[in-house]
Amino acid sequence: MRLALYQPDQAGNVGTILRLAACLGVPVDVIEPCGFPWGDRALKRAGMDYAELANVTRHVDWARFEAALSGRLILYSTHAEVRLDAARFESTDVLLMGSESKGVPDAVRDRAGLRVRIPHVRETRSLNIAVAAGIALAEALRQTRQWPE
Repeated sequence: MRLALYQPDQAGNVGTILRLAACLGVPVDVIEPCGFPWGDRALKRAGMDYAELANVTRHVDWARFEAALSGRLILYSTHAEVRLDAARFESTDVLLMGSESKGVPDAVRDRAGLRVRIPHVRETRSLNIAVAAGIALAEALRQTRQWPE
């Protein structure tokens, strides 16, 4: 199981996600360019000292990430038809979160083997990406019995 971030633009969110991944022992792929300088103060503040423990691979662009991809790509999107509670996960899945401001382009969306949405009330647009990553990862780890000991 891996967590991937497509061109993230909020350093604080990435820091929080790196902390999550470090605590759960899940590697993270960051697909650049990022909307902030790597090592940004907000990234360090949100990730605290956990960010240093995270297993992070930075990819210069989508093409390099895609070339290194192994396992099924699962995209989380507010526009996806498959609800999280109906999705079935595999231990080698890569859970992809889009950019906070732009999501992902059509070519990336089309590459996903599964597109999943986290249900929320209609009056709201979306969850914070770090919160969504936590919910997505928790369900995938639960189903595949990959929680750390």
